[in-house]
Amino acid sequence: METQQTLLAVLTGNPMLAALAGVVALLLIFALLMALSGRRAAADAQEEAARRATEADARLAELLRAQAEMQGRMAAMGEALSTRQSELNRAVSQRLDGMSHRLGTTITEQTKSTHDSLRALQERLAVIDAAQNNIQTLAKDVVGLQAILSNKQTRGAFGQGRMETIVADALPLGAYGFQTMLSNGTRPDCTIAMPNGAPPLVIDAKFPLEAWNIFREATDADIRRNAGQQFRRDLEVHIKDISEKYLIHGETQETAFLFVPSESIFAEIHEHFEGVVQKAQRARIVIVSPSLLMLSIQVIQAVLKDQRMREQAHLIQGEVALLMDDLGRLDDRTRKLQSHFMAAQKDVEQILTSSDKLNRRGAKIGALELEAPAPHSPGIEAHPPTVSHGVESRTGLLKLRVVDED
Repeated sequence: METQQTLLAVLTGNPMLAALAGVVALLLIFALLMALSGRRAAADAQEEAARRATEADARLAELLRAQAEMQGRMAAMGEALSTRQSELNRAVSQRLDGMSHRLGTTITEQTKSTHDSLRALQERLAVIDAAQNNIQTLAKDVVGLQAILSNKQTRGAFGQGRMETIVADALPLGAYGFQTMLSNGTRPDCTIAMPNGAPPLVIDAKFPLEAWNIFREATDADIRRNAGQQFRRDLEVHIKDISEKYLIHGETQETAFLFVPSESIFAEIHEHFEGVVQKAQRARIVIVSPSLLMLSIQVIQAVLKDQRMREQAHLIQGEVALLMDDLGRLDDRTRKLQSHFMAAQKDVEQILTSSDKLNRRGAKIGALELEAPAPHSPGIEAHPPTVSHGVESRTGLLKLRVVDED
């Protein structure tokens, strides 16, 4: 206190010092104010730093949490991706295996199909080779047939051979004849005996083929027309010759056959030469192909067989009568044997009846049993000695007592 008063007195006494003291005081106040403002700014800065640190920590925690969530999601996504990748790999593997299996199966099937196709192709090629060989053989045969048909004598022998083969295969020996001489000195190619003493049927196997070959092979219309006219004339002349030579009243049938050794020629004649066919029918000449001749021969064979059966009818009737006699004797003997069997059966039934009676009586006798005697009690007077036999049936329904006295 004294110091302050002394300082105040000094300052009051010296204006310079007072001014200096005022300046110093102002400086001190300013410094104090500055210090206070610095502290406040530092406190604010510290608070701001703390707040920012808190926010930074919060953000860091948020970032860490987000990072953790992100890591969890990444892990889950990784696991999901790993699972999906495993499933995808498994599915791809399965599909690849399936595709490989299907591809292998398809390749195997295609290989098998290819082998089968190649084998079938080889078989077809073999068939084609065989057919080609047959065609070549047939071509040779056709060439030979053409050579045969180009010669009249050979052609006649060819038609005669086919006709003789058909007739000989269908009819028995003695039912036909070849080159048989007729009363007018002619020799038809074949005669077939008819039943019931009817005259034989004449078959001619010669055929005018030269004009027919020209008609068939002609490409020019005029040549074809001329060849057709020539063939018609030759065929009409041949039909007239058959009618005049082979149709003899009372010696041969009123109808004769003109044998054509080819089905195609037969069809062409009926297609292009209908007038000649009608003229042949009016002349009682029937143009026949191999199939028609075979059919006619079969009909004749049936007629001959029927005739032979009619001729043997009395023998068949006699054999049937003998068979009926044997059948009657067999019936009588069977009936006698049946009566013996019935008598034996009756005797056996009587024997069985007696046997049943004996069995029943034996069973009744076997059902009887002897009854044991009753014991004597002491003190009871004894009865005279008697023998008591008790017989009781096993079923208890029958009881017999027999007493024998001395």
